[in-house]
Amino acid sequence: MVIGVISDTHGKMHENALKALKGSQLIIHAGDIGSPQILEALQAIAPVHAVRGNVDKDSWAMTLPLTEALEVEGKLLYLIHNIDMLDLEPKAAGIDMVIYGHSHSPRKEERKSVLYFNPGSAGPRRFRLPICLGRIEIKDGSIETNWIDLER
Repeated sequence: MVIGVISDTHGKMHENALKALKGSQLIIHAGDIGSPQILEALQAIAPVHAVRGNVDKDSWAMTLPLTEALEVEGKLLYLIHNIDMLDLEPKAAGIDMVIYGHSHSPRKEERKSVLYFNPGSAGPRRFRLPICLGRIEIKDGSIETNWIDLER
């Protein structure tokens, strides 16, 4: 299963993002979407699961959950925009992976056997951070992640 992971588009989709997401079987948007047109463009590629970020305040965004638990290929993924708002213990909840955004900084780390993954920002540049998105592959019970630089 190939999952495209995007975050912090802030209403602007980088021109290479849609190309990079082609081939994804599922797309996750980790919040700060910015406009419903972003979700429409992603849905043209694959089914989308999205959570609301702190800039998603318009009426269209109020239907989006703040968090979502999603089972994919036997792995439980937990989606949240701001990791600082996490109000549960992922390991105790049986979560295999927490996917988040907000910081615009791509990051991957493992804590207490739970993988934490931030795809970075695929929207406007913030500071000197890269413009990128993430890719997850779940195969034979393992989770592999990487980032795709959208400026190349």
